[in-house]
Amino acid sequence: MAAPKEIVDLVDRFENNLASYKSGHYNETQVRREFVDPFFKALGWDIDNEQGFAEAYKDVIHEDAVKVGTTTKAPDYSFRIGGQRKFFLEAKKPSVDIKDDIHPAFQLRRYAWTMKLPLSVLTDFEEFAVYDCNVKPDKTDKASNARIFYLNYKDYLTRWDEIAGIFSKNAVLKGSFDKYAADKKSKRGTSAVDVVFLEEIAGWREILARNIALRNPDLSTKDLNYAVQAIVNRIVFLRICEDRGIERLMKLQDLLNGERVYPRLCELFRRADERYNSGIFHFEKEPGRESPDTLTLSLNIDDKPLKEIFKRLYYPDSPYEFSVLPAEILGQVYEQFLGKVIRLTEGHRAVIEDKPEVKKAGGVKYTPVYIVENIVGNTLGKILKGKTPLEVVLITVLDPACGSGSFLIVAYQYLLDWHRDWYVQNLVPLLQSGLKPSSPEIRRLLPGVETGKKGRTKEPELPVYQGRGGEWKLTTAERKRILLNNIYGVDIDRQAVEVTKLSLLLKVLEGENEETISKQLKLFQERALPDLSNNIKCGNSLIGWDILNDNPGMGQEEIDRINPFDWEKEFLEIFRRGGFSVVIGNPPYVRQEGLGEFKGYFQKHYKVYQGTADLYAYFIERGVSLLREGGIFSYIVANKWMRANYGLPLRAWLKEQCIEEIIDFEDLQVFQGATTYPCIIRITKSKPHTSFEVTQIKTLEFQNLSDYVKENHYNVNQLVLDDKGWFLTDERTQALLSRLKALGVPLSDYLSGKIYYGIKTGLNEAFVIDGSTKERLIAEDARSAELIKPFLAGRDIKRYEMPANDKYLILMPRGWTRERSENSKDAFGWFRQNYPAIANHLQPFSEAAEKRYDKGEHWWELRACDYYDEFENQKIIYPNICKRPEFTFDQNGIYTNQKCFIIPTNNMYLLGMLNSSTTYFLFRSILPKLRGDFYEPSYVYFKDFPIRTIDFSNSADAARHDRMVSLVDQMLSLHKQLHEARTPHEQTGLQRQIEAIDGQIDALVYELYGLTEEEIKIVESV
Repeated sequence: MAAPKEIVDLVDRFENNLASYKSGHYNETQVRREFVDPFFKALGWDIDNEQGFAEAYKDVIHEDAVKVGTTTKAPDYSFRIGGQRKFFLEAKKPSVDIKDDIHPAFQLRRYAWTMKLPLSVLTDFEEFAVYDCNVKPDKTDKASNARIFYLNYKDYLTRWDEIAGIFSKNAVLKGSFDKYAADKKSKRGTSAVDVVFLEEIAGWREILARNIALRNPDLSTKDLNYAVQAIVNRIVFLRICEDRGIERLMKLQDLLNGERVYPRLCELFRRADERYNSGIFHFEKEPGRESPDTLTLSLNIDDKPLKEIFKRLYYPDSPYEFSVLPAEILGQVYEQFLGKVIRLTEGHRAVIEDKPEVKKAGGVKYTPVYIVENIVGNTLGKILKGKTPLEVVLITVLDPACGSGSFLIVAYQYLLDWHRDWYVQNLVPLLQSGLKPSSPEIRRLLPGVETGKKGRTKEPELPVYQGRGGEWKLTTAERKRILLNNIYGVDIDRQAVEVTKLSLLLKVLEGENEETISKQLKLFQERALPDLSNNIKCGNSLIGWDILNDNPGMGQEEIDRINPFDWEKEFLEIFRRGGFSVVIGNPPYVRQEGLGEFKGYFQKHYKVYQGTADLYAYFIERGVSLLREGGIFSYIVANKWMRANYGLPLRAWLKEQCIEEIIDFEDLQVFQGATTYPCIIRITKSKPHTSFEVTQIKTLEFQNLSDYVKENHYNVNQLVLDDKGWFLTDERTQALLSRLKALGVPLSDYLSGKIYYGIKTGLNEAFVIDGSTKERLIAEDARSAELIKPFLAGRDIKRYEMPANDKYLILMPRGWTRERSENSKDAFGWFRQNYPAIANHLQPFSEAAEKRYDKGEHWWELRACDYYDEFENQKIIYPNICKRPEFTFDQNGIYTNQKCFIIPTNNMYLLGMLNSSTTYFLFRSILPKLRGDFYEPSYVYFKDFPIRTIDFSNSADAARHDRMVSLVDQMLSLHKQLHEARTPHEQTGLQRQIEAIDGQIDALVYELYGLTEEEIKIVESV
């Protein structure tokens, strides 16, 4: 499409006055108002918020251009959708050379890279440059580095389609912007800010730990970890405050000049204590506060490591723009940072290593922000509906495994936004009508303000004020009040507790500057930050002090390690009111095999106890128990509890709870770098409903999780859920499953026998051989044939096809014991004596493997089994992983590996039932789903599949049975013919016949179960 008239007019005006605009007298404010604003209005953006959206939902935020040193506090524009930033725009005056000047590009890229925005724009209207902001910025980069799009103002007329197709509001809403960003993302040089900053502070930890350990030889491991963490936190806090314009007097950069760096740094820490009052800086005893830090200020630290740290924190050496570093990203960095710990060697040398519990859990799993926002919105958001700030005073939000505070940060921001919007809608109109803050109409709206007292003339402090751009903001006092009143957390890790406090306190200071902080100190004699020691506490959320009842002789070191926690004592006032309003989080995923010492305690105190359960099961029960009546609980946890044996007590317990919703991510990899497949569960503290909402997430390619849930959720009847395993299908599907189960018998009962694993092989390169090796071994020694059997793997099995093998297995003899098979020398000697040809074949493998054996590893792991006869006989075979039913029949004595199961029967009726569409429906409804749309029909689930039995005394039933057998015989024959067919015409004809008979088998199964047309539609829906 042609450029709209307003763009044509802008280009003409710019062209006509180019010399004037390019003079240094035409400034940024002018170009913004006269050119940039109308340019983006033409792209559909509500630049001036003419729609009157609340602050959190404005299309465009115009940032205050407060100068901090040589840079501005934030980019000129933030373009947003639904409150979420999509890209920054930095405007420059036309006299700036955007094409070649490195400084504007570096400045913009630092902002966007720090905010993890994929693209951002630099423009003076004369030039329009777009940068790939996934690429880490460097001070030596040319202006063209990471630039992916560049236009001159004259290009706007001919390339307007291209501009609008990426940067118009409509294009962003439709996903075109995101697609463009993904397509243009550089393959080289990309490094996310959280990854780089994690490496940064991990480096600080290492150099500080080594130097402090060296210069302070009496320091314990515990004190060293505390000291390093405290110093890192303080440096991060002060540096962020500097870039936000809050700190001008305490610059870390000044410490680069001169000696005695640490003593001078400690002076900054002391002044920060006087200024902020937070636990980050707390060095003197004060009434009502926790014990101060009497350790770190007395440490000896060399100048060199500290100067190395400070140098990397400032422009131009620093790629970070701390003024826009989100608390969420900082939390993500710290979550990983806290996964390691400092250990002192015997020589008092500091080494960094993974925490044992983190290593056991497979690493730190940071919860994606969209998950946290969904959980907070569906818990706290629901609790806040219809409330006033006076009522919200009683709302308490808890994360009992808060880690670095990611859930609490989002919950706190939600509360800040809610309060601001409520005041703008309800309080501001009264103020604008002329009412004074002391008026009864206003006083009764304000939390913490007493009403009805005669003689009170002092006007209450208002919770909001108007910023420079006219927008309403919460005062620092109100932000502090909300934090202290509403946000609570517990974690067993002291370092995690301190990081949570750090992140929350930085949230309090968002929007503040040095002037407002100093004003508080001067006018109110009040330091800027609250002490969070009564809100964020260190303790073991699962184990209370009653553990000492069963362990009266427990030593102090053991008590410190367990860190028992008394919930009702620590949060006395909250439990007097009945408990917490909201409990949210992502508890640790740790199997308790290594926590055997606590199993007795868990068994005694938790209804969901099971000896191999994951700790998150106990966190679920604990979390719900901490709620007040009507409170809401929501966690993201692994979804294995729905079907795993260890989840049976949890499933039974959950059926007694008021489940509101389960969002199951099935086999999707939500946590980056982890193969844990999660679900979100939400529970209300009240009597159970008869049903709850379920959404099975099929893709992560959605714009908004809440919208996806609204479009795809369905109801599940809670009353009919089976404790053996929860299969969260909709009510129609659930009813059909129940009917199928009622009409059939479990497969295990139908067989009156077992389903067997294939042979669990060991060193396959030695024991699995090809046909030529088989022939050679038999030629050398005819007895070898006794132990060489046809062999196939799970991938070789196809439905109804004759199993074809090109591999053979060397078996251990019958009666061979596990103990002997683990002794490779004994086993090899036996083969040498009885089967010399096989022994000669194994000789080179034996020699290579003995080295491993000498290290305690058994290479001779080929297991003998006690059911060889079942392989020799006729049987049904199926793979342990498949996309749909893949059952076939073998009568040639083929052995299988452990990736297969065998059913010892020649029942053709059963084979037809198992390969039918009805069984595929059971696969989809009951079996665990793996990545790539695969299913795992392992015995624990498959044994309960319902099989319709035949009443042979009923002639109609017997006829159905005979027809099924006839159809299956035809299928086996047709697949054999298809395998042998040579011409395309013959193959096509046979394939069509197979499809027709497949349909007849499906119809016969529907008839056997008596399915209605509606039920058949459910079965056949894929």
